[in-house]
Amino acid sequence: MKSPGEAAAIPLTGSITNGTFCPQKRRRFVLIAAILASALGFIDGSVLAIAMPALRVDLGASLAEAQWISNAYALTLSALILAGGAAGDRFGLRRAFVTGIALFIAASLACALAPNPAVLIAFRAIQGIGAAIMVPGSLAIIAKAYPKKERGRAIGIWAAASALTTALGPVLGGFVLSTFGNGVWRAIFAVNLPLGLVSIYLLLARVPADEPTEKRSLDLGGAALATLAFGSLAYGLTAMNAEGGGMMSGPTIVAGVVLLFVFILYERRRREPMIDLGLFRIGAFAGANLATFFLYFALSANLFYLPMLLIAGWGLNSAEVGFIFLPLSALIALLSGPVGQWSDLIGPRLPIAVGSLVVAIAFAGMALLANAGIHHFWTGIFPLMALMGLGMALVVSPLSTAVMTSVEDKDTGAASGINNAVSRVGGLIAVAAMGSLAAFVYARLTGNPAGIPGFGEPPTTGLAADLDALRIAASDLAFAAVAAVTALLCLLSSIVAWLTVPGQALPWPRRSDGSRD
Repeated sequence: MKSPGEAAAIPLTGSITNGTFCPQKRRRFVLIAAILASALGFIDGSVLAIAMPALRVDLGASLAEAQWISNAYALTLSALILAGGAAGDRFGLRRAFVTGIALFIAASLACALAPNPAVLIAFRAIQGIGAAIMVPGSLAIIAKAYPKKERGRAIGIWAAASALTTALGPVLGGFVLSTFGNGVWRAIFAVNLPLGLVSIYLLLARVPADEPTEKRSLDLGGAALATLAFGSLAYGLTAMNAEGGGMMSGPTIVAGVVLLFVFILYERRRREPMIDLGLFRIGAFAGANLATFFLYFALSANLFYLPMLLIAGWGLNSAEVGFIFLPLSALIALLSGPVGQWSDLIGPRLPIAVGSLVVAIAFAGMALLANAGIHHFWTGIFPLMALMGLGMALVVSPLSTAVMTSVEDKDTGAASGINNAVSRVGGLIAVAAMGSLAAFVYARLTGNPAGIPGFGEPPTTGLAADLDALRIAASDLAFAAVAAVTALLCLLSSIVAWLTVPGQALPWPRRSDGSRD
């Protein structure tokens, strides 16, 4: 129900022409709101990785708790994102988008005030529910507000602005953390409040309401089963952690696998399932999603645990470490367009396979550096992060193309949603499994003597020199194990893409007489 002032200021949906619910003069407000809302998720995720060592010191969080501070958000986001996208169709994009933003910023404020890790984990899960509605809504509302001839430019502006916030967020966040101390991590969540309120104001005061397009089922039963299945798997993998009490890990992982099968059976019997499992019968679609899982598993694990190594292990300041995300975002922003055109010319197989291989080489290089105890940031880690960014820039656009072109036009929306969910589930499992691997290697090498901090935890003052040297060496080897495993997964991603994703035999066209250009 609109207020009289709002009704007078905003034209009714039925009066809008050109195939869009939003008049031309108001479309810029949709774009600004979508950019601000996207910035919430991008800044929150990348800066939190930089802030995790400071957060652990301030709250006294263990490694297992640090994993769940990340994974509680990732769990609800990955399990509910498809239902969140359907909510926009069922209730109207503006209404669903505003609801998602409001829930996200309310949970963010609660996170900023959290007195202990348990409360923070609980509100991170609620934050993920808001993000599950907000994330698909940001791009969808742009597509619905702009006519087809203007849509590409608007999405390009949104993508460029999102890349800019993703690149600058960790740099600015790292500077603030190094300047103001450990307790300032709370500002990472608090900054979501003004950004979110501006976005909500623009949507409610400057953008007309859109009509629901269809009465789609939200499949809340499937969403609940997915949450339980992935949550059980993540909990079991985290419980393998030396700090997590490994006795429950086996039964919980088995329960997660059983629940995953129950979820699949449930979805197969649904008239309107959350996930159209029939799409996985298409070899190219299944292959592209398997490559996505391996690649984003590797990416998420390294981006979560590398800052821990650099800050807690090597003793670098947060301002310096904040730069590690810069080449990834910058290269994706600069190269996605040209790489997409190249992919259109030769097919997505070669760019995905080569890009995944480049990422594998970058992670293998990090494993070698850490294994050798070489603590060179600007001449070691940073160039390897740039190489990884180049590889990801080769993959991102062609991978989307491979997913979209592997299915019929009517299924592109579902295919995109599934691929988005697969990448996030990969990240969820990665943080859980690789944390346990790092903790196992670290504990085995240190022997857990009294007074030595856990992996990724900054050292306490007064730690003996020999114990500190042992802590640093164990941290290096623990991360080297993570980087080595993820390098192998990226190699698998390259092989899977080469075997399943379509592409031309030659990376150049032939003339009509059969000769090469």
